[in-house]
Amino acid sequence: VDLYIVQMEQKPHIALLPSPGMGHLIPLVEFAKQFVLHHDFHITCIIPVLGSPSKAMKAVVQALPTSIDHVFLPPVILEEEEIKGLKHGVQAMLTLTRSLPPLRDVLKSNRFSAFVVDPFGIDALAIAKELNISPYIFFSSNAFALSLVLHLPKLDETVSCEYRDLPEPVKLPGCIPIHGRDLLEPVQDRTSEFYKMFL
Repeated sequence: VDLYIVQMEQKPHIALLPSPGMGHLIPLVEFAKQFVLHHDFHITCIIPVLGSPSKAMKAVVQALPTSIDHVFLPPVILEEEEIKGLKHGVQAMLTLTRSLPPLRDVLKSNRFSAFVVDPFGIDALAIAKELNISPYIFFSSNAFALSLVLHLPKLDETVSCEYRDLPEPVKLPGCIPIHGRDLLEPVQDRTSEFYKMFL
């Protein structure tokens, strides 16, 4: 047992933070499996949840290899008045924001070599920096979505109408031109809170 503990302490320990929801958890879990398979890292998935963890989430983490741990952060409860009319993405971002204090506690309680978030977890990178943990962003979407995310601030500055109303296709580096109406749903309403968060 002591030898096993020593061996675990010698492995780089990586913390992964998926945004709330199965669509964010599964890509990061698959990424974690690659770390274990190809690099023999010790991984801890730190999972924020809106309400209690779902049966599907529990099933995913219970099926993980033994070198991948998981921690469910205390559930965030949003009052009905708070979530009325909010899109799922905004709810997820509020959940992440309200999970930052317990996340800090988890990150402080271990010696992590690196901290990996998906694009919606960018606010959590400040905690990693504060604790001198190397921060990384795991972007599992396609090249077009990445190009959109990287160039959205410039597009936002140069376009005055809604993207769906653009007469010409949007030209993003490395991608074929695409009509504004075909851009991702979160950027289709520039007055929405989710657009502002996305930006």
